[in-house]
Amino acid sequence: MSRRTLMTAAAGVTGLAALSACTVPPSPRRQDTAADPAPGLPISTSHPALMMQILAHPDDDLYFMNPDTQQAFAAGTPLVCVYLTAGEATGINRMPGRPLPVPDKSAYSSSRHQGLRQAYATLLGVGRFTEWQKSVIDLADNHRAEINSLSHNGRRVELIFINTAMHTTYGRLGLPSLWQDRRLVLPTVVADNSPLKRVGSYTYDGLIDVLVGLFDRYRPSIVHTMDPDPDIQHSSEAVRRRDSEQPGYSDHPDHTATASFTWTALIRWVARSTQNGGKVPSFATTAFRGYYNRHWPKNLPPAVLAEKASLLVPYGGSADWNCGNPAGCGDYGVGGNRPLTNRKGWVRSTHYRYPGPRPVVAAGPDGRLVAYGVLGLRAVRWRESAPGSGVWDAPDDLGGGPLAPILGSATLPDGRQLHFGLRFAALSGHGADNEREIVALEQHSPGGGFRAWRGLGNPERNHDNGRRIGVPVAVTAPDGRVHLFVRNAEKGISTRVRDTAGRWSGWRDTGGGEVQDGLSTVVDSAGRVHVFAAGRYAVHHWTQDAPGDPVTARTQISGVPVPGDGPGALAASDGSIDLFYRAAAKAAMTTVRTGETAGETGIDGYGRIIEDRAGFDGYGPVVAAGSSHAAVLLGRTEKGLVQLRTDKGLSVRKRGPVALDGPALHIGENGRPAVVALGPDTLPWLWRP
Repeated sequence: MSRRTLMTAAAGVTGLAALSACTVPPSPRRQDTAADPAPGLPISTSHPALMMQILAHPDDDLYFMNPDTQQAFAAGTPLVCVYLTAGEATGINRMPGRPLPVPDKSAYSSSRHQGLRQAYATLLGVGRFTEWQKSVIDLADNHRAEINSLSHNGRRVELIFINTAMHTTYGRLGLPSLWQDRRLVLPTVVADNSPLKRVGSYTYDGLIDVLVGLFDRYRPSIVHTMDPDPDIQHSSEAVRRRDSEQPGYSDHPDHTATASFTWTALIRWVARSTQNGGKVPSFATTAFRGYYNRHWPKNLPPAVLAEKASLLVPYGGSADWNCGNPAGCGDYGVGGNRPLTNRKGWVRSTHYRYPGPRPVVAAGPDGRLVAYGVLGLRAVRWRESAPGSGVWDAPDDLGGGPLAPILGSATLPDGRQLHFGLRFAALSGHGADNEREIVALEQHSPGGGFRAWRGLGNPERNHDNGRRIGVPVAVTAPDGRVHLFVRNAEKGISTRVRDTAGRWSGWRDTGGGEVQDGLSTVVDSAGRVHVFAAGRYAVHHWTQDAPGDPVTARTQISGVPVPGDGPGALAASDGSIDLFYRAAAKAAMTTVRTGETAGETGIDGYGRIIEDRAGFDGYGPVVAAGSSHAAVLLGRTEKGLVQLRTDKGLSVRKRGPVALDGPALHIGENGRPAVVALGPDTLPWLWRP
């Protein structure tokens, strides 16, 4: 089929509107903001790894994106951090135990910049007061910003301060207002001792164009950003103001606006790059939760937490330091051990907005491994050049964008692949449409091409609620039906089911309690589908009474350690299911056996802890494959290295590129495990220990 035919088919099936469609007066740049969901675009060749972080405030990276940033940087990946606001707040740089100073927004912004220089100098391994090169960078549309650069032993950090006025709970306009109001012109703040001396201003399109220009200038392979669609969170007004959260949602409004601008700019960058036959930029995205961390069990064990929090010490600084910056030597309220003693506990977790294995891995009919993922906001396919070679061919563009970074998948009974994505169906400011939908891509034949993308809608009817849905997760039952699950706005699970004729049911809420995203699905020996998820106080469970029945919520599995992340699940022939996870704030792995061998008939609510003598200390989710009594486990060490445990022992991958967030595990027909992940250069790598 031609690309024109495919695009027409995709539009007809999914009803997708151009991303720029809205009810306000048209933008003059409308022609370069629409995403093309049709496949077949050329993808740019690989380029050197570079990580770019788009942040709202100085310290968002330290609180929410580490240890990922630290690990990629330690592996040699250059780093560019772009801070959209000045972080000046009320202008009071509070030093605990001392009288409040006179408010000075320019000085406070400068002091926070100095804190970042101290933190990243420490990360580079040089003295925290090492002098940086400070200059002015020219940006799109005649904008200018301060840029600080520092290099050491072949590693480099650049800090770019856009410095728009920060939103506060006292009603001052900021990025959230700029996202909503097309008429607004938002001024910048000039920090003390900055090489930039003149106040500037930004419009909605101006800020997006500046971000697009930075993407085009630096060509990042990894883009870190914030959560564009934070969870609904009902708190009292007093609690909300005290915690700096926006009304009704679990994050700071600047974080949400920054993420919205970033994703919009990424969509615009891809659209402009692919105009007139241009190539899709080869980059991967990771979005991090923000104040969400306060509301859920903490998922970093002590050693990982200590390393993460250590960078907030030089960032916080002290008024007693002689750092060479007259305006101040850090964000004093964050200094010392205060991030660890703060009741909000933001530093104690690192959560992805879109959790799950970064690639989806399957075996082709000819024995070659095939990996699916998202590059340039579009689905792609990599194929091994020959069975067992470990060398990957160039990626094929499968279209479907703009997509969130994680795909769900299921294998149909005849061997065909079925993939699912979370699509930004519309993303516009100024009160225009802001919608998400689940989309599906079905293979024509095993190992062959794909049909047009199909829209599966959204389990939420309200657009605002629809933004809160999670990553699609699917499993094929023995009867040939495909069960699709999505975390919904109420933090429960919604489902659709595909029958053996390819027809989809409507969305149905399965009930149950509040859980984190990162669902795990498994089919037991009786043919029943199960779903497990991490709640606040227990493991939550959904299943069928019998094969073919609806999946519904069951009794929570309590009396076992509370997970910090979603559990991995494996079924055994005796009817039991083992769950593998790390308890909140613990490095050791917990194994919980459920079902008849746990001492009860059925699985509802019953489980017992199995002693784990082999050891698998680390952090983050555990991926499980094989069978529950001969499990192969994939995870990370406390240093972030990929580790694999089989019945033959433990293997740790100590050389080669680091893995972006979630690596994938595949068990071949010969029982040999293979690990596939994306490196910082967005090239897949394969590890067969």
